[in-house]
Amino acid sequence: MSRIQPTKRYQCFIGGRWCEPASGQHFESIDPFLGKPWALIPRCDGRDVDAAVAAARTALERGEWASMHPSRRGQLLRRLGELIARDADRLASVEVQDNGKLYAEMRGQLSYLPQWFHYFGGLADKIEGSVIPIDKQDMFTFTSYEPVGVVAAITPWNSPLMLATWKLAPALAAGCTIVIKPSEFTSASTLELMKLVEEAGFPAGVLNVVTGFGAEIGEPLTSHPGVDKIAFTGGEESGRHVAHNAAQNFKRLTLELGGKSAQLVFPDADLDKSVKGVISGIFAATGQTCIAGSRLLIHESIHDEFLDKFIALAGTARMGDPMSMETQVGPITTQRQFQRILTCIEMARAEGAECVMGGRPATRPECADGWFVEPTVFMNVSNSMRIAQEEVFGPVLSVIRFREDDEAYAMANDTPYGLGAGVWTTDQRRAFTAAKRLRAGTVWTNTYRSVSYMAPFGGFKNSGIGRESGQEAIYEYLETKCVWMSYEKDVPNPFVMR
Repeated sequence: MSRIQPTKRYQCFIGGRWCEPASGQHFESIDPFLGKPWALIPRCDGRDVDAAVAAARTALERGEWASMHPSRRGQLLRRLGELIARDADRLASVEVQDNGKLYAEMRGQLSYLPQWFHYFGGLADKIEGSVIPIDKQDMFTFTSYEPVGVVAAITPWNSPLMLATWKLAPALAAGCTIVIKPSEFTSASTLELMKLVEEAGFPAGVLNVVTGFGAEIGEPLTSHPGVDKIAFTGGEESGRHVAHNAAQNFKRLTLELGGKSAQLVFPDADLDKSVKGVISGIFAATGQTCIAGSRLLIHESIHDEFLDKFIALAGTARMGDPMSMETQVGPITTQRQFQRILTCIEMARAEGAECVMGGRPATRPECADGWFVEPTVFMNVSNSMRIAQEEVFGPVLSVIRFREDDEAYAMANDTPYGLGAGVWTTDQRRAFTAAKRLRAGTVWTNTYRSVSYMAPFGGFKNSGIGRESGQEAIYEYLETKCVWMSYEKDVPNPFVMR
C-alpha cells in the first residue's frame, strides 16, 4: 500500500458537520517511518469541547436518536460495520502512516473490527429488565435500563480505531452519544471513520470528534459537567488524572490502563510453540501494547535452551517500512516514546541486568530515518528491578528464572498491574491452577494476544476499572432504573416506611 501524499489537512467533526477548530490552528502528524509530517490535525480547545458536548447532549435528549428504537440503532451499527469492512484497506493505510504499526496487523484489525459493530448491533434490542417478585403486597416492581448519557471516549496512539471501536460499539448500542478525543499523535484514522458514520446515516451529534492536546481539550472534556461517563484507554498517570476529574461530579468511569504482563514458561511446555508465543507477546506491535508480555518467567531447567531458541528466532525479525507486508517489526510511534524506551534500556543496564540482544537504536538501512529500537532482551533480571516493575511500552523483554510454581505465581502477581498473563504448559492441571492463581483480567494459555468482540477485556489493580467487549461491556454504558407501582386500595400509615 502507498502512503497518502501530499500533506492532508483535516477538520474536526461536531454536530454532524465538518468544521474548522475555534482556534483556527492545526498541528502536524508525523509519519514514524519517514520522520516527516504527513497530515495537519485541527488544534481544538475548550470552545470546541463545549460545542461537541452540547451537540451530543441535544442528540441524546431530543430528536431522531433520542426516540429511535433499539432495533434501528442496531441496524445503523451493522451498516457502519459493513462500511468499515469495505474501506478496511484505506483505513489501515491511514493507521500505519499515523502510528507506524505494521500494515499486516492493521489490515487484520480493520477486517475484524466490523464484528464489534455487528455483535453490539445485535445486542442493542436485547437488553431486558426484569420483574421482581417483590415482598410487598399490592406492588408491581420492575427494572429497566437507560443510556448513561453523554460519553467522553479517549483513545491512545497505539491502536486508535480498534480501541475506539471497543468503546463506540457498546456505547451506541446502549443509546449513548459520544465525544471522541483521539491521541494527538494519531487522530487521522478517527476523523476518517467519521466519514463512514455520516454515510451510515447516524443522526447529527451522536458522534463527535475533537482533536488536540491533553491540556487544551482533554482537561475540559474530562471535567465537563455535560459529560456523564468517561471511557479512557491510556497510561496509568493519565488515567489517575482522568479519574480525579471524573470524581468531581461523579461521572461513570471505565479505565483500561497499563500492564507489566508475565509470560510463564513451565518445564513441560512445548518449547517451539512457547518461543513463538513469547516473541508475539513482546515484539509484535514493537511492544507498543498494554498487554505486552514484557516479563518472561522461565523455569530454570529450560532457561538456557529456551533462550537460545528465542534469540535465534527473534534475531531473524525483519525491520523496516511498516507498509510492507514483509516487515515484522516497525518503528516506535513517537519520538518521545523512542527516547523513553532508550532511557529504560539504560536504566536496566544500570540496575545490573545483562543485555543479551539488542539494547540500542536500529541503524539498519531499511529503517530509513524512522524511530526504531532493536528487539531487546535482558537476562539476570530480578523481579524487584524497575525494568521488571515499570511499563516500558516497547520491544524490551526481562527474563526472570524460577524454581517452583508457587514462586512463579508470586512473582507474576508482584507488580502494581494486572492486565494480562501468559501460561505455557502441556499439563492441564497446571493450566487451570495458573488461571486461578494469576491476578490478571485475561489469562492466555498456550496462546497470547488473542482478543474477541465476544470476550470481556480489562484489568485488575492499576490496570484499570471496568470491562470492554463481550456482553458485560454494554452494561458499562447503561443505568439501572427500578420502578415501583402500587395498586393497593388504601394508603397505610404515611409516617412509616413501606
